[in-house]
Amino acid sequence: MYSKSLHGGNNNPSNSSLNNNGNGSNSGFGTLNSRIKKATPLPITIAKKNAQPLLNAYGLPISAGGATLSRGNKNSNVDLTDKIRVCVRKRPLNKNELRRGESDITELAGKRTLVINEQKTKVDLTRYIERHAFTFDDVFDSNITNEDVYKRTAAPLVDYIFTGGKATCFAYGQTGSGKTYTMLNEKNGLYVLAASDIFSMLNHPEYVNIIPHVSFYEIYQGQLYDLLNARKKLFAREDGKQQVCIAGLTEYECFSVDDLMKIFGHGNNVRSTGATGANADSSRSHAILQICLKDKTKKMAVFGKFSFIDLAGSERGADRGDADRQTRMEGSEINKSLLALKECIRALDQVSKHTPFRQSKLTQVLKDSFIGNSKTCMIATVSPNSGSCEHTLNTLRYADRLVFNLYKHLK
Repeated sequence: MYSKSLHGGNNNPSNSSLNNNGNGSNSGFGTLNSRIKKATPLPITIAKKNAQPLLNAYGLPISAGGATLSRGNKNSNVDLTDKIRVCVRKRPLNKNELRRGESDITELAGKRTLVINEQKTKVDLTRYIERHAFTFDDVFDSNITNEDVYKRTAAPLVDYIFTGGKATCFAYGQTGSGKTYTMLNEKNGLYVLAASDIFSMLNHPEYVNIIPHVSFYEIYQGQLYDLLNARKKLFAREDGKQQVCIAGLTEYECFSVDDLMKIFGHGNNVRSTGATGANADSSRSHAILQICLKDKTKKMAVFGKFSFIDLAGSERGADRGDADRQTRMEGSEINKSLLALKECIRALDQVSKHTPFRQSKLTQVLKDSFIGNSKTCMIATVSPNSGSCEHTLNTLRYADRLVFNLYKHLK
């Protein structure tokens, strides 16, 4: 099994690696790569006559000209300063998947395209593979470390918040696909790496009046809870300028990575987790860690803000085999909020007069991530095993739709 830090539970630094097999190795996703080659190969031999054309996110053959890539040509250059960036990260096969003989159904085609080899059966019981191609801003293979992911995702946003902007980086995907490990790992999660750069920038003379404040809260079953104040219930409200404010949210001044890790550890201990059929220690809430820069010469007005969001698992409770009623209710609320997020994106795409940010607490607190002086990076995490094929395709289609809508509207 991977360390619990992958799933948002006990983020012990000694277990910080996804591939920690008890030998102290913690070199990121790469440790299991040599073992992946030993996995049972695809049990389907495809004759040339049964080969299927490469399909896009909507099931249309790319060779037929019906597939237009959401971000342009797959070989075109990517601007790390885009207002909205969507990336994909693939984790390695875990011990249980290797033991079951599951195969890796994902393959990278260049630096920006991920191909999914979906195993299917025709009416005449002929077995074949349907190949789906998805192109994003970046695709990270299983041997890519958190540090490398950071350089292509959150690092450009650190510079942006020092220009007075608001930045958001969030992870989306199936339970157990690596969201929490990527975003909130205590040793080298993106928030730790970004905080290190932020505190370094604050040492420059021009930022002597900027004070960093840290807050940490979760959205659990449609309600906000302060993880730094014994899970006190919070309320999100809009001020006269239509800016969302969270009343009573605890904030701590923070000037070093060590202080930040202590604050995070305190809050993470009370975050809502639970056992599911997919993960023994699964995150059951959306967790939001914010680093807010405030100017003490302007009555502590917000100068810049960086939000790190670890979204809860996106699949249905029925898919995980959960018979527990509470777990199913949690899953229902999680997917309701994710659906509301998609509806907001759709409204932005259609340039609607009304964008339904109030449909859920998640979209309400994310409002300033999509409008105004803001930039956002989404990291979709996927599981490569054949048993997770449907969830992986759903995650990639969700991310592809976000690219298609947001990029067209915001670029």
